[in-house]
Amino acid sequence: MLDRSALSHDAVELAPRLLGAVLSHRTPEGVVAVRLTEVEAYRGTGEDPGSHAHRGMTPRTVAMFGEAGHLYAYFTYGMHTCVNIVCSAPGTASALLLRAGEVIDGVDLARRRRPSATSDRDLARGPARLANALGISLDENGADLFAGPFSLMEADAAADVASGPRVGVSGAGGGAAFPWRFWIPGDPTVSVYRRHARSHD
Repeated sequence: MLDRSALSHDAVELAPRLLGAVLSHRTPEGVVAVRLTEVEAYRGTGEDPGSHAHRGMTPRTVAMFGEAGHLYAYFTYGMHTCVNIVCSAPGTASALLLRAGEVIDGVDLARRRRPSATSDRDLARGPARLANALGISLDENGADLFAGPFSLMEADAAADVASGPRVGVSGAGGGAAFPWRFWIPGDPTVSVYRRHARSHD
């Protein structure tokens, strides 16, 4: 098990280390566990124009400024929940968006939650799909990963790491200046990179 101190680091520094880690979520339906294969790092006030916390704390972003090891969940496009792991010290907005992973436990339950998935590699391939497969809802914004019903296990071995521009972040927050998307190269569950004109919101 990872502990809170392991997550109390800057998002860009921490992101490669979380590749291969396993996030589990227990609900009344059962347990689903996902091995993380793709994450994006976001910093906070004044440092990262692509971050929700760029302009400071708001009712939406309170969790991003909190204690490491909590979830920052948000609603996007009026229909999807995306989930981040908060990191760094309290008061410093920093979080990792969980972009993709491989379902390694609870595959049948993940399939029921994601009936439109064409193959198992697509069950958690993309941030909204990952949250859906794990059964994480907007109500779990601020939830503590170290208080159950979650667990976070470190990777068995160091993963190969690739990095590049974040997805869906335009203007000053995207591109070569912010190559803060990290993934395990060659893993089939990593999402397809598409350059969007929309922001992280």
